Amino acid sequence: MKKVLFATSEVYPLVKTGGLGDVSAGLPTALRELGQQVVIVLPAYRDALARLQCCECVATLDVSSCGNQRQVQIFRAQADGLSCPLLLIKIDTLFDRSGSPYQDSDGNDWWDNGERFGLFAKIVTELACDRLGLDWHPDVVHCNDWQTGLVPALLQLEKEPPLTVFTIHNLAYGGHFPHELFVGLDLPPSWWHYQQIEFHGGMSMLKAGIVFADHVATVSPSYAQEICTAELGCGLHGALQQRQQQGRLHGFVNGIDSHVWNPQKDPYLPYHYSLKRGRVAQKKRNKQVLLEQLNVEKICAVIPAFIQQTDACFVVIGSGQEHLERAVSQLARRYPQRVFVHIGYSESLAHLLEAGADLFLMPSRFEPCGLNQMYSLTYGTPAIVHATGGLKDTVVDTCAESLENLSATGFVFQPDTAEALREAMHRGIDLYRRPRSWQKLQKIGMGQDFSWHCRANCYLDLYLHGGSDDYSATR
Repeated sequence: MKKVLFATSEVYPLVKTGGLGDVSAGLPTALRELGQQVVIVLPAYRDALARLQCCECVATLDVSSCGNQRQVQIFRAQADGLSCPLLLIKIDTLFDRSGSPYQDSDGNDWWDNGERFGLFAKIVTELACDRLGLDWHPDVVHCNDWQTGLVPALLQLEKEPPLTVFTIHNLAYGGHFPHELFVGLDLPPSWWHYQQIEFHGGMSMLKAGIVFADHVATVSPSYAQEICTAELGCGLHGALQQRQQQGRLHGFVNGIDSHVWNPQKDPYLPYHYSLKRGRVAQKKRNKQVLLEQLNVEKICAVIPAFIQQTDACFVVIGSGQEHLERAVSQLARRYPQRVFVHIGYSESLAHLLEAGADLFLMPSRFEPCGLNQMYSLTYGTPAIVHATGGLKDTVVDTCAESLENLSATGFVFQPDTAEALREAMHRGIDLYRRPRSWQKLQKIGMGQDFSWHCRANCYLDLYLHGGSDDYSATR
């Protein structure tokens, strides 16, 4: 059995802005089911504390950073829907705020994000070294994204550090900050070097994790290869190539939490179904409920050219860059009976969309792993995806041969052009009009095992043996 301290900036159901929150719940749970002892540590955001019924303060300390004296409390808690125990690092002056973990209510990054997560990393290091009186010393510290990137670096200063694993969920977010923060956090001067954490005149917390962790993991084998290129390496491809050459860069496809994403018992669905029962009829009923919630009476739309050629319907749920939100909102106003948009986060609508949609469109230019395409297939909703990263690792293109050998799960297009996307969409709609073939495709998708159990074994192998040839993206 390994004792694992899982350090993250978000975990569902306490705080979630994207896939990291889901992974930080699903992977530790699966590791625990494999007999490992896992404790999750995250910042004590205001909203996270509000969702906890009971917290116990188990340690206090005062620390200085960036010229400020900070009072820190460590809380132990258990969250409904999460089997692993939690440690929350409470620093009121840094984390007791409204808004998201990283941005204020206007969508601007918190001005002191560097200090917030730099200090968080320092406290995680103290916990990992059992210097706060909790009498628990982990064998492995598993860190996630730039917010925890300094942890592997800080632990390398210790005489007998635990094994460190650093997972990159999205290389595009590098945790870049000025030299003043490096000084304010009192980091070793020797680290200010291009082969350490210096990055184009500033510091990168993500680079710290890449350079100093014992093992670096990404969230799909294809993405592990892609980020070693100048095109998708975000300026860090040199450091990643070095880790690859050392055999310490690995690619593991994320899993999905089958307790949360399961059409047989999903609490957000008005009508439940499974691969064997109710799939066709109940999906139609869920579709109708979805459209009614969005004030629509019938299924009809797609986007300009498709509106003239098909009777399909586009439903867009979520948030993103402001110009993209404006663009889809304008389409909804232009085609009020054809395009339907909900801007903002809605867990219930996200689940209902997976169950009610016929096709799920995910044309990402790049995608480290992606979870929604796996949710979609689980819910009997074939996905249309661009051949990149985890999308091409989890979706098999549909053709006569792949339908016949039962490997087809969706529609994959390349290159990344509007023409290729339109062609894939037409192929999806054409197959939808052939009910027997369509239902066969649905069944194949719903029969896939995307659970965390297999994926957790990949990480457990990494904890125990440094990654086997079967799993390492470097082999």
